[in-house]
Amino acid sequence: MESTGNILFSGVGGQGILLASEITAYSLLAAGYDAKKSEVHGMAQRGGSVTAQLRYGKKVWSPLIEPGCADIQVAFEMMEAVRYISSLHKGSTVIVNTQRILPPAVATGQTAYPEKILDRLTALGVRVVQVDAFDLAREVGEVRTANVVMVGALSVFLPVAAAIYEEVIAARVPERFRDVNLKAFKAGRKAGSREE
Repeated sequence: MESTGNILFSGVGGQGILLASEITAYSLLAAGYDAKKSEVHGMAQRGGSVTAQLRYGKKVWSPLIEPGCADIQVAFEMMEAVRYISSLHKGSTVIVNTQRILPPAVATGQTAYPEKILDRLTALGVRVVQVDAFDLAREVGEVRTANVVMVGALSVFLPVAAAIYEEVIAARVPERFRDVNLKAFKAGRKAGSREE
């Protein structure tokens, strides 16, 4: 618990990034860490970029992550994984949802979605963990749980027991969605464990 960990969540509006960062923060707190979180909503309602920064350790004074200091990035969309490349360092881990959400310029045919986009990360010495969160969420019965699938994958890389995450999910998610979110967490954790 001596060192501080830095986690950057990135994606687009509507992907549940804020809930994912909240579950992670409360799980770290429940495990005895100090944790601070900051959110940037941007143009979230129009599918714009959304980020959340979370720092944890024995004592954390600020939630903001300096450039080049994110240990883990949880990217909810592939292009968002490289948008914040300046936040990463050699040795960072990027857990990326392989789902593509087309930005307006791509959707209207003005430009093409970049091919082999994740190669930019691996070329920098960044570890890339690919998770098909959308497909796993569909398998558990609710596509809107892709964000909790990503939390499950992230949980493998953090010093918090799975049972703590499950308690936090049960407390923070409405009862009618509790079971499917717990299934999503377990599916994500299994996917992350294959890449550990």
